[in-house]
Amino acid sequence: MRRACQPRRPILYNSGYCTANPQKAAEMNTASARLPAPTLCLALALCLPLLPVHAETLSATLDNGMKVVVKEDKRAPVAVSQLWYRVGSQDEEPGKTGLSHALEHMMFKGTHTLAPGEFSRRVSSWGGNDNAYTSRQVTVYHQNIAAGRLPDVLAMEADRMVNLNFSDADFDNEMKVIREERRQTTDDNPQGKLWETLQATAYTRAHNQAPVIGHMADLHNLRAADLRQWYDRWYAPNNATLVIVGDVDARQTLETARRLFGPIAAKTLPERSRAAEPTAQTGKRAQTSAPSELPMLAIAYSAPKLKQLDDTLPYALAVLHDALAGDRTARLQKNWVRQNPLAVAVGADYELLGRSDGLFVLMGYPAQGVSVERLQAALEGEIATIARDGLSHRELRRVHTQAAADRIYAKDSMRTQANIIGTLENAGFEWTAEDEIQRRLQAVTVADIRAAARFLHAQQPAVVVLHPENPQTAGTE
Repeated sequence: MRRACQPRRPILYNSGYCTANPQKAAEMNTASARLPAPTLCLALALCLPLLPVHAETLSATLDNGMKVVVKEDKRAPVAVSQLWYRVGSQDEEPGKTGLSHALEHMMFKGTHTLAPGEFSRRVSSWGGNDNAYTSRQVTVYHQNIAAGRLPDVLAMEADRMVNLNFSDADFDNEMKVIREERRQTTDDNPQGKLWETLQATAYTRAHNQAPVIGHMADLHNLRAADLRQWYDRWYAPNNATLVIVGDVDARQTLETARRLFGPIAAKTLPERSRAAEPTAQTGKRAQTSAPSELPMLAIAYSAPKLKQLDDTLPYALAVLHDALAGDRTARLQKNWVRQNPLAVAVGADYELLGRSDGLFVLMGYPAQGVSVERLQAALEGEIATIARDGLSHRELRRVHTQAAADRIYAKDSMRTQANIIGTLENAGFEWTAEDEIQRRLQAVTVADIRAAARFLHAQQPAVVVLHPENPQTAGTE
């Protein structure tokens, strides 16, 4: 069965209207959901504490090292379950890229007691849905299910954590699916091709340069035994976090998780000794091509992730991202698509949370008759302008107000609530850090924003240009 296995961007409460990351669900130029006026959002924020709240969030670490977080949300008789494994493409080696993503596919191919595809068939028969995704840093399996069926889902998750059993024939068939997925999402997809080339250019370490889905040559050379070894190495309770949000009793659900996952033995995990990336870019450039009607441009700066709660630069970079591309009113869209149309679409990408430092990316499609060099100068000039002048206090208030609104509406989705918890836990923070992180984001000042822009402006960013390619002359592999 073909699965939608695109990596997800770990981000807290960002509307993400414009993004440079092709792995997001929406296209760059797709309108974001319309949000209420800022005054209404603030009113909602003030009123929320007055509503009766009887929900509880509990967490525990089992004796085998597995973390479990359960958050009650009793507005509907459903539950979301997410099992996060701390393994992704960053943990792979040259020649074996795509292991984590391929294993994600094979996790649906059965155990000693479940036939191939039976996991998903049962979830569907219970009225739920399930899927999975792989990123550079995590592999996540998730289900939406009627709350009463949650113990059944957890029992199957515990089973495939330790009893995965797939045949060589199933592996061979699934690798054909994955190779076709790569063709569609990368080789023949301009955003995917641009993003893969950008990672290979902006990063210096092989484990960061590799695409999540893997290089095509590696996808032909992987063997079923490689995936079984990867499973034995990384799929362990002490390398996993279980997050549950929904109409459940938190204490009873913790005990259910303890009963089902507690007997699984912990493993000695491999060392994750990876050399850090340089702290700044040094002007590398690359070109690529793909079937596309327009050229594309990506500009990447080195950018730190949040490592401890009292860091300052990562918060400022996150708010700078929102000022540039958080919604339709942000600077890039306003200045370079509407007022001075040098681009048909522009975007930015930055992840506050993660296991290792990453990139701050600007991206755009030049308008007809506009060179990529001119658009590059405009986008880099936006960083230079903010480095020199900062933001106005009014503009910063707008950005903060939008972020506060996003946070309120994030609570409306059980899945988003679970994503936030899982992202925090896998970035090295407790789920309880959420409020403090939001408080510090709201406390970012004009001076902080200027310092973040100066940090980027001092670099010589990596630049990648994608040129349109005639689909009829494109390669087949």
